[in-house]
Amino acid sequence: MCLICWIGWGNKMTGTLILDPLIPLIMLYGVAGLALFALVLAIWRRLPGWWLRGLAGLALLLAIANPSIQQEDREPLSNIVVMVVDESASQRIGDRPSQNAAAIANIEAEIARQPNTVLRTVTLGDAEGDLGTTLMTTLSAALAEEPQARIAGIILVTDGRLHDIERAPGLPAPVHTLLTGQPDDWDRRLVVENAPAFAILGEEVNLTLRVEDQGAAPEATSVPLSLSIDGDTPLTVQVPVGQDIQLPLTLPHGGMNVLQFTIPEAEGELTNRNNAAVVQINGVRDRLRVLLVSGEPHPGERTWRNLLKSDSSVDLVHFTILRPPEKQDGVPVNELSLIAFPTRELFLEKIHDFDLIIFDRYRRRGILPSAYLDNIRSYVEQGGAVLISSGPEYGSAESIYRSPLGQILPGAPTARVFEEGFVPQITDLGARHPVTEGLDALSPNPDGEGPGWGRWFRLVDVLVPQDAMTVMSGLDDRPLLTLNRIEEGRVALIASDHSWLWDRGYEGGGPQLELLRRLAHWMMKEPELEEEALWVEPTGQTMRIIRRTLSLDTDDVTVIHPDGTETILKLEEVSPGRFETLWEAPEIGLYRLSDSEETTVIALGPAAPREFEQTIAGAELLEPLVEATLGGVKLISDGDVSIRTVREGRPANGRGWIGITPRDAFRTAEISISSLLPAWAFLMLASLFIVGAWLREGRR
Repeated sequence: MCLICWIGWGNKMTGTLILDPLIPLIMLYGVAGLALFALVLAIWRRLPGWWLRGLAGLALLLAIANPSIQQEDREPLSNIVVMVVDESASQRIGDRPSQNAAAIANIEAEIARQPNTVLRTVTLGDAEGDLGTTLMTTLSAALAEEPQARIAGIILVTDGRLHDIERAPGLPAPVHTLLTGQPDDWDRRLVVENAPAFAILGEEVNLTLRVEDQGAAPEATSVPLSLSIDGDTPLTVQVPVGQDIQLPLTLPHGGMNVLQFTIPEAEGELTNRNNAAVVQINGVRDRLRVLLVSGEPHPGERTWRNLLKSDSSVDLVHFTILRPPEKQDGVPVNELSLIAFPTRELFLEKIHDFDLIIFDRYRRRGILPSAYLDNIRSYVEQGGAVLISSGPEYGSAESIYRSPLGQILPGAPTARVFEEGFVPQITDLGARHPVTEGLDALSPNPDGEGPGWGRWFRLVDVLVPQDAMTVMSGLDDRPLLTLNRIEEGRVALIASDHSWLWDRGYEGGGPQLELLRRLAHWMMKEPELEEEALWVEPTGQTMRIIRRTLSLDTDDVTVIHPDGTETILKLEEVSPGRFETLWEAPEIGLYRLSDSEETTVIALGPAAPREFEQTIAGAELLEPLVEATLGGVKLISDGDVSIRTVREGRPANGRGWIGITPRDAFRTAEISISSLLPAWAFLMLASLFIVGAWLREGRR
């Protein structure tokens, strides 16, 4: 039990009088009460020497209370001032780096003049990803490492543009903000308010954009806006400043379309990092329309139908010629067909509505005149696609090759048809082509010798032109699957009608469905099946750069950074026709990649990161914290500030100065306890007082 304390600052010693009773405390209170009662009785009876009796009782009580002196050797601890310096991306524009350096030097000099005070400096850089300035998160971590009882002040050197104000910690001392920037700063920013993630090819989509000025911007009514898609030649239009505009756009191709919008850098604005915006829109086809013409019923006909009907995005028009015109069996004409074959409508009027035309074992019987087939040839040259799945008829006099279509087909029949078993093989070129690349890994027996799939039993012998690509071979390495590009369109020839054996599981079957799916999608120009392609798969700021080519090697890739600098990367072959490398991008933004043939663009995060959404310095977000702790906001551009000490609870901010509150914290180095007097001394005092009282009474 402490009765009295004193402190000696000169020797850093403190003393405390404590009691350690020899009997329980409640009994001590009882004895004290009896002594007090005896004293009052003596006073009431006017006994001479009553005060000597009282002193004797007090001496006995002190002996029982056992008073001791507790001495503490205290070492004063220094006051801590925490300074968080914002060095994020927005603090690297204009003259802010030099302002940061000046503020740090100013605070370090002022703290050095304060007695018993140390400075803890924490630097805040760019957060991972696009989190912006995490000033409060950094401050919380810094405060967690220091004893709260020693924090005398908190100083934030920042532009005030933070993105985690909701994470503000408890603040044990005055908070001051030293604000970078200049009063006449201004900036221009491009904002994409609304952009869809998907858009249908051929249909117009509207994007909402706005050009806005911040700070002390000069008056402007409009600025030029440039739009480029996948790094192509940009289109420039004038747009008003400070108004939302609707920009109609039609995507040029399927797959990912990277749209970059830019406005020119104006003289005097802080940065051009927010003068660009990137939007990635995936172009999808509304419906894929396929026309399937079967020359006659056969076991593989249903395979094509099942494949195309299994895809809900495919609209299939299928006609099968059940009865050739030359057949004479006396059946009345009105009973020959439920639906007339609309050849003119399909092959003249609406042919361009189809994305793919498949001729499955079709032979010339006069149903499609040569003018219609010539129109199909023109359809291919203008961007259409034709696939021939051939049977024995392809090598006969009725072959569709012996029509205007023969000018574009990738295989000329020799009239030889082989009726013997063979295992389809992927050619060296096919191992690199996306239609057949890795197809052998999908076979029922991928660990066996050669492709682990079943045999086919028919092959039409064809001669392939030099510009065609044979990706699969059959008997004696003869062409089995041949592809070719004809001007804007594509053609393919399967020199057999026995792919259905894989579907039926004969001898284990094979990846027939995957092969035909890839083939159909390649012909409909799906981007993921282009044989020459360069693309990037980002993971955070790590790029996996992939180059697919039919060549045996590839050139180095040049990466153009958001700031215009370049990096040249060498790619390594990881599988036939596929070259890759991993590269860690130094910052988020828009990157352009190119080699001698292919180019692509990739946006890591937004082209204008969150750091550059607001670039004009301002303390609006920090003012509530500063005011709650009686701190202040000072502009670094106004000059240096001085630091003073103030009492806790007093304003810590004035003209040209900021305040810190000394905490008087200490560490106890040693504690010693000694008795005030020995017990026998108290007993002797009590005896003396009792004898004195007896003598006084006796003299009376």
